[in-house]
Amino acid sequence: MNKSGEISGTHFMLGNHAIVEGAIAAGCRYFAGYPITPASEIVERMSRRMPEVGGRFIQMEDEMGAIFSVIGASLAGAKAMTATASAGFNYMQEGIGLAATIEVPCVIVDVPRTRQDIQPTESDIMQVKWGASGDYETICLVASSIQEAFDLTVEAFNFAEKYRNPVVLISEANISHMRGRLEIPERNRIKVVNRKPATGPPEDYLPFRAGENGVPAMSSFGEGYRVLYTHNPHDERGRILNVEADPDGYEKLYDKICGKITRDTDEIARFETRFLDDADLAVVSYGTESSSALEAVIRARSESIKAGYVKLTTVWPVPERLLRDVAEKVEKIIVPEMNMGKYVNEVKRVSCGEADVIPLSKNNGEIHSPEEILKRMRGESG
Repeated sequence: MNKSGEISGTHFMLGNHAIVEGAIAAGCRYFAGYPITPASEIVERMSRRMPEVGGRFIQMEDEMGAIFSVIGASLAGAKAMTATASAGFNYMQEGIGLAATIEVPCVIVDVPRTRQDIQPTESDIMQVKWGASGDYETICLVASSIQEAFDLTVEAFNFAEKYRNPVVLISEANISHMRGRLEIPERNRIKVVNRKPATGPPEDYLPFRAGENGVPAMSSFGEGYRVLYTHNPHDERGRILNVEADPDGYEKLYDKICGKITRDTDEIARFETRFLDDADLAVVSYGTESSSALEAVIRARSESIKAGYVKLTTVWPVPERLLRDVAEKVEKIIVPEMNMGKYVNEVKRVSCGEADVIPLSKNNGEIHSPEEILKRMRGESG
């Protein structure tokens, strides 16, 4: 541990603890949460680690209090995070919608669980995108290993700060409760992005005017800049719009809120591909399904099945260019998911009929085995 309380080196660490260390490495110094399995270890470790690094921890009365506390901390200039599981994520939707509307950078870790239990699932995947009301965009990353739990937490904060937007990190229960090897680089080797600060005279400051990348510069409470933060439609100064009198202003606001993400989708997209050069079949997966998918693809190739592998790390915004290119290359795409078949519909939408998109779904708290995926690749049922 260095003088600032941060750690580095090689560790054998719980996934939830790796997320905490990733947050600290990214500069997180405020955490508000409410314990809920299987995310409770994040809350517990944050309660100890925040004071060690000069940060602040608060246990709120519920998940709604947690997300609004995080929003307030971010507006005061802190890098802030909360963590929860599926049911708690439900309660946070109003706050997430507010954060997107007033462009507050923050990170929300969701550890999906089967209903009222702690087994892994990917059933929250659509709620991450569509849970809150109104038009907005969410960036969502999905970890598939202990190392990614750390790395993607850093990435989540960097995206949040760059785009002034809430970012969701999904760490499935089997990652959060797994222990594994973790390499934490020295502080000077970790890329850390900070929000663009407001400059100039306070009277000239337009808190919601888009910058060169579509993202406004951001002031912090107490710096002398006057800002009204409201979930209502607002102009560049923050004044509430009369939508009937100024419908174009309403359109301009939401084009900015959504456009800064959608126009940068290719920059945000994180993915891994293998064996696509000669593939006529591809397996598209995310999260811990990806380990089984890769093993299945390797075994399929030993059986002379020309299979390709696609692992999505960014699921929102949808990496459409990648998926469209894959669909144009192969004849079939298999999408294994630990739910009733959700993200497969995004793959179908983007594919536009270029490939036959086949769902492979189950939601019993277990990931697909390589054999289950391989059977579908062979054309077998069951």
